[in-house]
Amino acid sequence: MVCIIQRVLKSSVTINGLIHSQINEGYLLLAGFSKGDTKDDIAWMSDKILNLRIFSNIDGKFDHSIKDINGEILVVSQFTLLADSKKGRRPDFSNAMKPDLAKIFYDDFVAELKTRYIAEKIKTGVFQEEMTVDIQNDGPVTIILDSRSR
Repeated sequence: MVCIIQRVLKSSVTINGLIHSQINEGYLLLAGFSKGDTKDDIAWMSDKILNLRIFSNIDGKFDHSIKDINGEILVVSQFTLLADSKKGRRPDFSNAMKPDLAKIFYDDFVAELKTRYIAEKIKTGVFQEEMTVDIQNDGPVTIILDSRSR
């Protein structure tokens, strides 16, 4: 499982010209699921994301988590995070989880975040939809997490 965490001042997902969901200060999470991922990857990733200290204290040091600042989270599925572009000019997505199983993992990941945090603060995109994601990155701060490298 791979997640890109972007610390944002605000972010939104638009589908067919209509805002589907939006958040204020918090995280935009891009989540991709790979073949071989397990429920343990979801648990590890959820814990890591919710406790990662990438919000600044009054001295400007990374010291606060999303929970500490009472922030919001927007979770967007992103299978292209599993692209292998080592060979040729077209990315290979054969390491990405098949869509039917990835949808289950995506839903389980969102449910896990809601269980461990404040459910109302977790928003989502729509799995397998074409979306426009607006991001007002804060910092910018962008962190890449891969459950396979823990």
